[in-house]
Amino acid sequence: MLDIRFIRAHAERIKEAARLKGIEVDIDRLLAVDERRRELLQEVEALKQRRNENSRRIPTLPPEERERLREETRQIGETIREKEAELAAVLEEFHALMLLVPNPPSPDTPVGDESANREVKRVGEPPSFAFPPKNHVELMLLHDMLDVERGVKVAGSRSYFLKNDGVLLHFGVLRLALDLLRERGFTLMYVPVLVNAFAMEGTGYFPLGREQAYHIPEDEKYLVGTAEVSLVAYHAEEILREEDLPLRYAGISEAFRREVGSAGRDTFGLYRVHQFSKVEQVILAPADEDLSYRLHMELLENAEELLRRLELPYRVVQIATGDMGQGQVRKHDIETWMPSRGAYGETHSCSTFHDFQARRLKIRYRKSDGSLAYVYTLNNTAIASPRILIALLENHQMEDGRIRIPEALRPYVGGKAYIG
Repeated sequence: MLDIRFIRAHAERIKEAARLKGIEVDIDRLLAVDERRRELLQEVEALKQRRNENSRRIPTLPPEERERLREETRQIGETIREKEAELAAVLEEFHALMLLVPNPPSPDTPVGDESANREVKRVGEPPSFAFPPKNHVELMLLHDMLDVERGVKVAGSRSYFLKNDGVLLHFGVLRLALDLLRERGFTLMYVPVLVNAFAMEGTGYFPLGREQAYHIPEDEKYLVGTAEVSLVAYHAEEILREEDLPLRYAGISEAFRREVGSAGRDTFGLYRVHQFSKVEQVILAPADEDLSYRLHMELLENAEELLRRLELPYRVVQIATGDMGQGQVRKHDIETWMPSRGAYGETHSCSTFHDFQARRLKIRYRKSDGSLAYVYTLNNTAIASPRILIALLENHQMEDGRIRIPEALRPYVGGKAYIG
């Protein structure tokens, strides 16, 4: 959510941001509703003051004037009720429209759709195999690490069982990520995955994107698609101390996504599934653009270091306006080489929101001069599994069918150097 004063002052910029991001919102209607909202607030306040003034005067008046003023005060009360009913409807529409307003992208963001995404850098070389390489499903079946058939039987499409070394690798990459982030000053968090609508709306996943969330209607709870939701909402409706910022959190959780609209896309293997595990990085920072940019790059570097430790080739891509989310000011994806796809596949997504989420969740901090400001929020994947296992297994396979385990990962899988 943006400051309505900013929207009033930069209406054309907001309209352009909506166009660039492909978001349908009527900014002119929002401004008209906002104007009526302010008028009604002033009218109601003036009427209440007049009613209170009359109430103070009534006991001091002669009987005939007292009755007249009582009747006038009663009519004022009726008018207030009518105005407040109109105001309630106006506020409802105002809030609904405000929830659709996009955050303008940073000036350095490429303009266009997905095809305009800009490669920033490439690290490592995709392996050149002297043998026909296997895909991750073939490798996992060969070593009894995966059962998709029974996963589908039990839970439907895009479901799976990890087994044996598949489980060790899965939890190994998660532990590797947690240990790295702990070393770098992050507070480790095991977070709720069932949250209320307030948390989903506050982090920007509702109302846009509501169809992607699993809903438990009996309890009015939603399954999160990322620990970001719980971590950012952790400080909702709080006033933090400036000297405590930035706050760095690393949350581990299961993640659930309905993948509505992805029918027929990435159906093979473990690339796009309904349930997975993820370590997520979140930072709450002072409202400072230069610091925010440095922290954004810090989050990227943490993810890159994990990929370097896993000895995987990857590239960093700056995301274009048409491929960004509603609240994102700046976004980079990290894509890791996946031989079976013959391409880099997205494994990390790093985003800066400025105060977009903090305004919705009312997360503020007290500055040194005593004034209050909304924090800036940022997040990035540290590791998501089993998707990262695609790259890990396929890039490190050997001609004899064995899989070499990167040295940094070996302590987490019982010291094994190879699978098979």
